[in-house]
Amino acid sequence: MTATIETLGPDGLAEVLGWAAEEGWNPGLGDAAAFHAADPEGFFLRRVGGVPAAAISVVNHAPGSAFLGLYICRPEFRGQGHGIATWTAALEHAGARTVGLDGVPAQQANYRRSGFVAAGSSLRHEGTAAPDPLPGVRPAIPPDLPHLARLDRAANGIDRPRFLAAWLAARDGRETLVLERDGAITGFATLRACGRGTKIGPLVAPGTGAALGLVGAAARRAGAGPLVIDLPEANLALRRELEAMGWTVPFTTARMYRGPAPEAGPGLQAIATMELG
Repeated sequence: MTATIETLGPDGLAEVLGWAAEEGWNPGLGDAAAFHAADPEGFFLRRVGGVPAAAISVVNHAPGSAFLGLYICRPEFRGQGHGIATWTAALEHAGARTVGLDGVPAQQANYRRSGFVAAGSSLRHEGTAAPDPLPGVRPAIPPDLPHLARLDRAANGIDRPRFLAAWLAARDGRETLVLERDGAITGFATLRACGRGTKIGPLVAPGTGAALGLVGAAARRAGAGPLVIDLPEANLALRRELEAMGWTVPFTTARMYRGPAPEAGPGLQAIATMELG
């Protein structure tokens, strides 16, 4: 059967995020529009005989950095080479950029064969927090974006302006909170409704106490279900605090890079999303 690869628009991406939900990845309910805005040419679908078979994203954040995610092959097409064919074609979109990903254990050996090297882990944490009206926390407004972008750059070691402009924008089921001290923004967190619970990320804060305060502020606005936060392995302080509160770690991924890994700063408390970094 004839196989083709095409780029996805927002509607097609929404369908693939439905696949992700079936796999238990629990994407945000409004992720399709925010994902697609980050790089409209970065989402790929392989059709076999006209039938959707496999998908992947390779989002170019900046001239030197990209992130790979949403790598899914439909069950009936697995083991036939369609996944790796989609992978190979999509990676060309990144060019010479460093490419990051969060790799599930079953695929990490394959990623290493493609030149990816482990640089720590990302640990999903799920639990609840007491709603906390932390002083100095307020909803983000559009003039905050340059300040949040600077904090994000210092925390993650990369620039990702298109992603942030879409990701931090308030919309149904999504809100960004900022922490302001003495007239300066020192941290922020985005919360978004998911099929199950609410995810918080990115979470950027000057210390563990401030991070927990933002989590408590987010808990006041979250809907039913658990809070979900993806923490870098290196963030031992916040991990210990959450686990002491009874939070569980349902799974771990390997953060891997093809090319030089960016240098994260101390403000990085939790990543935005395992799909786009």
